[in-house]
Amino acid sequence: MINIAIIDDQNLFRQSLALLVNSVENFNLIAECTDGQKFIDTLNHAKYKVDIAIVDMDMPNMNGIDLNKYLHKHYPDIKVIILTVHVNEMLITRVINAGAASYLIKNCDKDELIETIEAVYKNGFYFNNEIIKAFRNNGGHHPVNSDLLELPVPLSNREIQILQMICREMNNEEIAKELFLSARTIEGYRTSLINKIKCRNVAGLVLFAIKHHLIDLSL
Repeated sequence: MINIAIIDDQNLFRQSLALLVNSVENFNLIAECTDGQKFIDTLNHAKYKVDIAIVDMDMPNMNGIDLNKYLHKHYPDIKVIILTVHVNEMLITRVINAGAASYLIKNCDKDELIETIEAVYKNGFYFNNEIIKAFRNNGGHHPVNSDLLELPVPLSNREIQILQMICREMNNEEIAKELFLSARTIEGYRTSLINKIKCRNVAGLVLFAIKHHLIDLSL
């Protein structure tokens, strides 16, 4: 089961989203809150671990941007999906850099939302075309340079290979099977990459790969 919390001050939207979440077999709705501070208060008394927080951007007391930062610092195991009306590339870049696992527009269809929740739970991130486009347009896009020595940190061919497989949403077991290595070895590579690149999580690895053209993602 994926334990989900919804944080949105619009009652009708929040209640409708709650009905959708409850309709999915492996989803478990454990909290509904109208702002970030109320969700934090709920976490202090929660009986169950929250896996995914679906967070609106515009809320009283504590908005989605501030809540995302707080959760990333104090509850790093909770993956944040921003669900908002704002279609702004700079804003997308800002919240993903601050640790959000994904960013969706409120007019997305239910299948995309379900796919996003499942992907974030499995891989720790889900970057759709809007996120990839935002980072390409705001991340210093330059022509592809085939000389990998131009990377800001040195990566071995094996590290690049594993990074590319992570970007394909493969987990440790899947990568290990393909490379004939142990899952523990792959986890070591994953941790080493995060430390080398100095990012916060797996999502940061994917952003690094996008910015430095180590993967080919067509829009």
